[in-house]
Amino acid sequence: MSEKILIACDSTADLNDELISKYGIRVLPLGVTLGDREYTDGVDIDPDFIYDYYEKNGVLPKTSAINIGDYEDFFKKYTDEGYTVIFFTISAKMSSTNQNGRVAAESFENVYVVDTMNLSTGGGLVVVAAAEMVKDGKSATEIVALCKELVSCVDASFVIDSLEFLHKGGRCSALAAFGANLLHLKPCISVRGGSMGVTKKYRGKFAEVLKKYVAEQIGDASDIDMSRVFVTHAGCDPELCAEIVEEVKSLAAFKEVHLTRAGCTVSSHCGRNTLGVLFIRNHPLQ
Repeated sequence: MSEKILIACDSTADLNDELISKYGIRVLPLGVTLGDREYTDGVDIDPDFIYDYYEKNGVLPKTSAINIGDYEDFFKKYTDEGYTVIFFTISAKMSSTNQNGRVAAESFENVYVVDTMNLSTGGGLVVVAAAEMVKDGKSATEIVALCKELVSCVDASFVIDSLEFLHKGGRCSALAAFGANLLHLKPCISVRGGSMGVTKKYRGKFAEVLKKYVAEQIGDASDIDMSRVFVTHAGCDPELCAEIVEEVKSLAAFKEVHLTRAGCTVSSHCGRNTLGVLFIRNHPLQ
C-alpha cells in the first residue's frame, strides 16, 4: 500500500486557489487582531479590509502564530484519515508558528514540520515543489530531506513603494522613512537565511523601478530553475501587475508564471504597492 502524503502549509505561503486546488494543499491560517476583534487570515479578513481600516483609524493589525492546540487538531484530523502530513511554515526567525508546529508534531509519528526559512510565495515555492514530489512518488522522508536542501535556493524579494507601514509597525525609523520618501527611494527587501533585510534601494517612480528590479533579478536566467515563478503583490494596480507578468515572460521562458496576492500577514507589514518576483535558483544563495 502506497504512502498517503498530505502537503500543508500556513496561510503566509500566499498560494492562489488554482495551485491549492491542483495539488490538494491544505492551509492552516494565522490569526489577525485588528482593533478589539480577532480574525482569521484569509477567512474573515483580507488585506483590503486592513488597508481601509488603517486609512480610517490609523491602526495596523497584529498577526498571531498558529497555536499548538490548533496544530494538534489539524494533525489529528488528517493522520486519523491515514495521511502522513508534511507541514511547511513561515521562517522560524519571523514567527513562532514553526516552533508551535514542532511541539504539536511531537505527539504524532507521521507528521513533519518544515521551516521554509522564508515568507509569502518564497515559502510557497517550496510547498509546490513538495507537492510535485508527491506526484512523482517520493516518500515523505525523501520529500522532507529534499525540501530542507531546497530552501537555501529560493530567491525571494520585494520592492516597497512606501515605508509607511514598516515605520508604523516599528520596523523602520521615522528618519529613514522620511529620507526615503524625500528621495523617492524604493527599498528592495530580500530574504536570506530566514531573515529579511534591505539589499538595494531604487530611486524613481514605482512602475519604472519595478521593471528595473525584475530585469536585475532575472538577469540572464542561467542559474534559475525555470519550472515556475511567482509575481506576488500586496494590492498593486491590476494593469501594473499585468505589465510585470509580461515583463517576466519576455525575460525568461518560465514554464509557469503565477500572479498571486499577498495575504494579511505580509500585507500588514509592507502595505499597498509592494511587489516581488520569486523563484528558485539552481544553486544555494550566498
